[in-house]
Amino acid sequence: MNMEAMKLDILAFGAHADDVEIGMGGTIAKFAAEGKLIGICDLTKAEMSSNGTVETRQQEALKAAEILGAEVRETLDLPDRGLFLKEEYIRKIVKVIRQYRPSIVFAPYFDDRHPDHGSCARLVEEAVFSAAVRKYDEDGSLKPHRPSALHFYMINGFHKPNFAIDVSEVMHKKIDALNAYESQFMKGVSTFDTPLVNGYIESVEARERLFGKEVGVEFAEGFMSKKTMLIHKDLLGERK
Repeated sequence: MNMEAMKLDILAFGAHADDVEIGMGGTIAKFAAEGKLIGICDLTKAEMSSNGTVETRQQEALKAAEILGAEVRETLDLPDRGLFLKEEYIRKIVKVIRQYRPSIVFAPYFDDRHPDHGSCARLVEEAVFSAAVRKYDEDGSLKPHRPSALHFYMINGFHKPNFAIDVSEVMHKKIDALNAYESQFMKGVSTFDTPLVNGYIESVEARERLFGKEVGVEFAEGFMSKKTMLIHKDLLGERK
């Protein structure tokens, strides 16, 4: 699923395979169905996961990306539970951003019970800024690139979002993508009893239902942003 020199509309980063699906799988499915080009980049191979193997997780990740309609899935080799703010890690993320030149970048929200998720947010935020600096890591192979926006999705947290995206029509695809991670979420397949195998997918579905209720739809995904957004279309809705 890795395609050279493809310019993406959306590039979503996660610390581990399944992070992006949990936080914004519906948004990916929604815009992929509209013809947008979307990529997912997992920073680690999730080698510290209690359940499953690296090989199994990679297969599940590719299956989930296919369900959602993502065109690209990259996996970097940064250390699981070792995502510290290091220059070498930032440079690797910058390279991905410059390669795919996304219009919008997504990362996990900083406030999350898993430290890797917050670390991923900080690394991606640094990389988004540095990717636009002409003399940063200059080797002539990849031109600088500045995404138009950086937004943050929720994984384990439940926070008041800055904005929400209606995913009612594609919520089934999000659930299917999460179910693709049998080693993580399915009892009987998972060896160890973790919070992920005890109704986790159901709790994600309930969260998106609550966000949907807040904005008057069946299901919605909530996002955070440090940047003020300009609303210029459909502010008042259709005239009756």
